[in-house]
Amino acid sequence: MAFARLVCRPWGSILGLLGLVLATATAWDVASLRCNFGSFCECDFWPNLPGLECDLAQHLAGQHLAKALVVKSLKAFVQDPAPSKPLVLSLHGWTGTGKSYVSSLLAQYLFQGGLRSPHVHHFSPIIHFPHPSHIEQYKELKSWVQGNLTVCGRSLFLFDEMDKLPPGLMEVLQPFLGPSWVVYGTNYRKAIFIFISNTGGEQINQVALEAWHSRRDREDISLQELEPAVSRAVLDNPNHGFWRSGIMEGHLLDAVVPFLPLQRHHVRHCVLNELAQLGLEPQEEVVQAVLDSTTYFPEEEQLFSSNGCKTVASRITFFL
Repeated sequence: MAFARLVCRPWGSILGLLGLVLATATAWDVASLRCNFGSFCECDFWPNLPGLECDLAQHLAGQHLAKALVVKSLKAFVQDPAPSKPLVLSLHGWTGTGKSYVSSLLAQYLFQGGLRSPHVHHFSPIIHFPHPSHIEQYKELKSWVQGNLTVCGRSLFLFDEMDKLPPGLMEVLQPFLGPSWVVYGTNYRKAIFIFISNTGGEQINQVALEAWHSRRDREDISLQELEPAVSRAVLDNPNHGFWRSGIMEGHLLDAVVPFLPLQRHHVRHCVLNELAQLGLEPQEEVVQAVLDSTTYFPEEEQLFSSNGCKTVASRITFFL
């Protein structure tokens, strides 16, 4: 018997299918032309914030701060008909804690085409910026972003692994992130920029460990405890994409979003979610096998998963 998984649908199966069809149709070209001539154009931006909240509540384990910050920031931004600047979020935390998962949900619940939308742009340093010596060539990113914002102001830009980006590249984005009306003739205030990195993860882990030693609930950990340490870790890291870019110094980030390290019961939650995704009933022997094969740190406490939930799917396949 298959295990029923509660699904938070973006807009129902019909609209989802329509989004995929439209993504490959010439209708996109017509929409792009309309976007060039008015700020009213939303392209395929069709936010479903209740669906996003539902999915985060069900499937994002152990991240009370990330859930609250992302939803609060998005609500304020989406409900503002004329924002003064783009929404700029920087996600920080240990590997496997949910940063990439959250960014994929944003695409899914904000755009009809999801990650396939022509207005969702995902950058990886390994794929797009692999050679630091080509930094001047990579700075053409500015004109590329400008061109895409000209086509559609409602665009989402995802920058993964910021701690592996060539230093000096992100400074070209600074003019697009601030509270101006227009840059290079482009109306860009309705865009969303998401930056993802592991930088600050050690500092976040330390705060979580101290809270555990003090027998504090992790849900009592506040943003005020984490944000200064994360920001300092970024500013002090010459390998981070924000290094001397003026982005943090200019206070252009709307929110620094910390992701806490995951404990054993959070990994269990991920295993159960993955089994449900596969249409399988919970199998306690499989759950235990995955949990027991996961490494934990620090060495003495054995408290946090070394790679979060990142390897859960592959471990389940091994133990089925």
